[in-house]
Amino acid sequence: MVLVTGGTGFLGSYIIQLLVEKGYTVRAIRRSSKLPFWIAKEVFTHSSAGSVEWVDGDVLDVVALEEAMEGVDTVIHSAAIVSFVKKDRKEMYQVNVEGTANVVNMALEKKVRRFIYISSVAALGRTANGGQVNEEKKWEESKVNTHYAKSKFKAELQVWRGISEGLEAVILNPSTILGYGDWHSSSCAIFKNVYEEFKWFSPGINGFVDVEDVAKAVVMMMESNISEERFIVNGDTWPFKKLQDTIADGFGKKRPHKATTPFLMALAWRIEKLKSLFTGKRPLLTKESAKVAQSQTWFENEKIRTALPGFSFTPLEEVIKKACEKYKSQQG
Repeated sequence: MVLVTGGTGFLGSYIIQLLVEKGYTVRAIRRSSKLPFWIAKEVFTHSSAGSVEWVDGDVLDVVALEEAMEGVDTVIHSAAIVSFVKKDRKEMYQVNVEGTANVVNMALEKKVRRFIYISSVAALGRTANGGQVNEEKKWEESKVNTHYAKSKFKAELQVWRGISEGLEAVILNPSTILGYGDWHSSSCAIFKNVYEEFKWFSPGINGFVDVEDVAKAVVMMMESNISEERFIVNGDTWPFKKLQDTIADGFGKKRPHKATTPFLMALAWRIEKLKSLFTGKRPLLTKESAKVAQSQTWFENEKIRTALPGFSFTPLEEVIKKACEKYKSQQG
């Protein structure tokens, strides 16, 4: 029995799909009865391959957590809030930090055998001058660290605390996850912006990885005997311009052609903030997301490739082409 938190989310749904395909019995916690439309409905119903049992609740609901973790062998904790919007911060810290503490505590209480925590490369911290990042990087306070990054760093501390109390756990740090999902939310919104021929590109460089590769890494790590380790899960490191151009080509749309500058980015997020105050809509760009878009950070992936023989990353060109085809078919 494998418990997945955040099972209706972008990554969580792909993890469930792979677990079911491999014949595992899955229990998943959900806050909404709405199932991910980007995954075949059959995955979430009982089948010969495996099954999914849903528990209503969330990681802040200790009673629901206790019920969900009864008889569970392994926990895959992927529930989190990713946001760079100021009004979401309180809830984000609660879910990401307090929620992780709750899941860790219940896993210890229920004597769960194995625990996989889905963190983020953001939890390793960014520095103003960017540079190369591997698993040895130590967190540093920096103006370029977002509140999301801080929340994931603090959440990781809860997992390390659990490890010190006897939890057999592994931390995975994916970079920006790409693939087919709800392009109105999460990193999938990159595809929507390019589809709508967003004309601006930033000078930033960042890590990107296929959602299905992350799910595969999670399940392979779950099946291993590795513990008390962290692993960066990053397919490749690309300039944002290359990413946007490749997506635009996949859609047959115009490539972005206007380069941003720090001044223009500062102006843009302020305009977006003002617009959101009048319209009530979420801003397309915030002060924090503007910082990320301008940073230049390279993420290594040698450690996980060495630790999981047979595991390899899908080339980003293939990932983007596949996702673009699915998004286009969704648009009719």
